[in-house]
Amino acid sequence: MKRNRQAKILELIESTNIETQEQLLLELQACGFAATQATISRDIKELHIIKELGSNGAYRYSVVPKQAGAAHSEKLDSIFRQCVLHCDYAQNIVVIKTMPGLAPGACAAMDAMHVEHLVGTLAGDDTAFILMRDTASAAALCVDIKKQIST
Repeated sequence: MKRNRQAKILELIESTNIETQEQLLLELQACGFAATQATISRDIKELHIIKELGSNGAYRYSVVPKQAGAAHSEKLDSIFRQCVLHCDYAQNIVVIKTMPGLAPGACAAMDAMHVEHLVGTLAGDDTAFILMRDTASAAALCVDIKKQIST
C-alpha cells in the first residue's frame, strides 16, 4: 500500500502542479488512496520531495534527483554539524547559535531535513530561529540537534 501510494505521489507531482500537502491529499483521494496529512508529510520526507519555484511564479512540489539530492543533503548535514555551537528552546521556538556568518547555512540544512512540525526558519548572522508547531516538538528538536552536534 505504502509503495503504491508513494509511486502515485511521484506520478502526481510529475504530472500536476501540486502546491500544498492538502492539494496532494485531495489528488490521492481522487485516485482512490486513503491517507492522512501526517502520512503525506512522512511520504514527502521519505521521497526527498522539495518545493521549487514553478514557471507560473508559485511554489510547487518537485522530486530531487536521488544522487544530487543525497549529496546536497550530506553537505548540508556536515555544514550543520560544523557550524552549530549551541541550541536551546523557549516554548515553540528553537534558537541555534552558530559560528559568525553561518546561521543561513544552518537554516538551509534544517529546511532540507524536512523536519516534521517545522513551520519555518529565520537566519541572522550567527543566530537561527526555528519555529515549531508546539513546545513538545521544539524540545524534541533541540534534543536531536544537541545529539547531532555532539558527535
